[in-house]
Amino acid sequence: MATAFPLEIFYDGSCIVCSTEIDVYRKRNPRQRLVFIDISAETFDAAAYGKEQADFMAQMHVRDSAGEFYTGVEAFRQIWRAYPSGSFYRILAKLLGLPGINFLTRCGYALFARYRHLLPKRNSRDCDSGQCNLNHPRNAPPEEK
Repeated sequence: MATAFPLEIFYDGSCIVCSTEIDVYRKRNPRQRLVFIDISAETFDAAAYGKEQADFMAQMHVRDSAGEFYTGVEAFRQIWRAYPSGSFYRILAKLLGLPGINFLTRCGYALFARYRHLLPKRNSRDCDSGQCNLNHPRNAPPEEK
């Protein structure tokens, strides 16, 4: 299946690891195939995409121009397919598609995604809105607020 470009990349700008990686993609945006959406921004509205904020915070999301969402490791593989054939990223996308490697990568990413909220934030003010932290009272179910 061919990827429909451009891709919308939904990333947590308050996560230092996430935003650092996105900065690399931003600098090497092949033919402007990548569009970046910071889900930690106060103006971000998850409902506009038919999802909850917690869904976006739980793992990386990418949406292609046909409206299909990809999450986790598959989201990264879609991003890397935006790069020219033979590039490091395209090779990495193919490598991560191999069954054993794919399984291990999914396990590793699941661990990272689950515990990334423990990482230092890019800027402490980024969390004032509560959108950057899954454990923040703003993101808790109503009975826990």
